[in-house]
Amino acid sequence: MSSPLLEFKNVDVHYGPIQALKSVSLHIDQGETVSLIGANGAGKSTLLMSIFGQPRASGGQILYQGTDITGKSAHYVASNGIAQSPEGRRVFPDMSVEENLLMGTIPIGMGHADEDIQRMFELFPRLKERRNQRAMTMSGGEQQMLAIARALMSRPKLLLLDEPSLGLAPIVVKQIFATLRELAQTGMTIFLVEQNANHALKLSDRAYVMVTGEIRLTGTGAELLGNEEVRNAYLGGH
Repeated sequence: MSSPLLEFKNVDVHYGPIQALKSVSLHIDQGETVSLIGANGAGKSTLLMSIFGQPRASGGQILYQGTDITGKSAHYVASNGIAQSPEGRRVFPDMSVEENLLMGTIPIGMGHADEDIQRMFELFPRLKERRNQRAMTMSGGEQQMLAIARALMSRPKLLLLDEPSLGLAPIVVKQIFATLRELAQTGMTIFLVEQNANHALKLSDRAYVMVTGEIRLTGTGAELLGNEEVRNAYLGGH
């Protein structure tokens, strides 16, 4: 059996004396969509950022394609095929849509830039309409589309998404998750950190539930959608 694309083995992360992740173990296989759900402050974003060594794990191992990347630089991780669309979007505000997309090619170079920009415009038609517009003048939903498209410009083997629905109108969230479903159907491996458990679990092959830095539950998206504890805690009892 082949090893997972990404694996956490008993990973601890500390911020000074505070332990943010406690012996976390999880894995993501090639071609899967996996979600990590949990309340605000549970440690979900910390887990994603630890893949890039910011913060660095204080115990355990993070393996990518079977290689230990626990102590590797963010540049090493990005240039080996992991891309992140960060929480809060963090686009380059004074740059145009097209310039933001070109920034996404830094880990791999500009060889496929024109072709990939056209692909992004097909995935996100709104970006094509806004191609020469400065990112700071766009809506939150458009900026989120741009952040995801910029991450895809590095042709990642693994796409990390940190709270893509945060602060967006329900109709925009629906659009973004429809595009993520499209990406998943092409075989892209997606690791999604999300407070909107309903959307995340419907999209996911498997999911993990994090509570105060620990993995408490795991199962298929459908199993966790039907789990009473999960429904009461994250789906408003529905």
